[in-house]
Amino acid sequence: MEYRQLGRTELKVSKICLGTMTWGEQNSEAEAHAQMDYALDHEVNFFDAAEMYPVPPRPETQGLTEQYMGTWLAKTGHRQRLILASKIASTGMNYIRPDANLRADQIVAAVEGSLRRMQTDYIDLYQLHWPSRATNFFGQLGYRFNAAADQEVAIEETLLACDRLVQAGKIRHVGLSNETPWGVAEYLRVARERGLARIVSIQNPYSLLNRTFEVGLAEFAHREKVGLLAYSPLAMGLLSGKYRHGAKPVGARLSLFTRFQRYSSALAAHTTEQYLAIAEQHGLDPAQMALAYVTSRPFVTSNIIGATNLDQLATNIDSADLTLNDAVLSAIEAVHSNQPNPCP
Repeated sequence: MEYRQLGRTELKVSKICLGTMTWGEQNSEAEAHAQMDYALDHEVNFFDAAEMYPVPPRPETQGLTEQYMGTWLAKTGHRQRLILASKIASTGMNYIRPDANLRADQIVAAVEGSLRRMQTDYIDLYQLHWPSRATNFFGQLGYRFNAAADQEVAIEETLLACDRLVQAGKIRHVGLSNETPWGVAEYLRVARERGLARIVSIQNPYSLLNRTFEVGLAEFAHREKVGLLAYSPLAMGLLSGKYRHGAKPVGARLSLFTRFQRYSSALAAHTTEQYLAIAEQHGLDPAQMALAYVTSRPFVTSNIIGATNLDQLATNIDSADLTLNDAVLSAIEAVHSNQPNPCP
């Protein structure tokens, strides 16, 4: 397993990160523990969670993912072997905390809750799950300011609170998630001018079906050492081929939950079919091809994979050993040029 530097920090994270958002909904506690055992045994040292997980989020299950991680850490004693990441929920989740947002008091409360559930004294990477301001994220391409939806908390207040938690030793580093180029620039500016904790990563969607990160954020990732932690690298499983020709596998996320519409269009299916054909032509597992492409991008620090069973997990982790040849890469680029970003 290759390990990559997290931002400008001293931490080295595996290029494959274990995603956890199915734990507590599609996966039981025992299954979550088995996934962590397997990942660590296969040299994955980077696990990513969030206070709102599992997904889809609901009050009855909120926090179970971190809780399962905590019971595993207490049982195994593997804390020092791992880089643990979690995230604070922003607006719209008042069942987590009243008036949930990125104010200083909310951040402190969120960190304390995550530490308690994860049964640890510190979190290596603490991320702001999405902006509190009204901007274009979660699949919105065009920026349109919506005053009614804006609940902006000053970035300075948010970053100052994070910096105090770093100084207290409760978190080691700060990252962003679902952020825009303007947001990244502002966090960097405030950190520089105020001497506060500098962001080290950004967790945004990135896959063969959604390469919008390349447009305005890849240069930040490269020049400022704010590397991408790529989520949804399989486009919610679409790129594995399991939903091919309208299939609805029992227990699969898009079979169980109708709320996930980001990858449900005819254009998504059509473009996916072209990528699946490339994998077939070159004798590759389609999931591994899609994951290997993401992991190979120079602005990617780690590729966040997820699974609901150990067979899927093994396939996804093994993608770390796959190097795509020039013919495969050229074929992928040809599809992308013809139909860029069908699932932004």
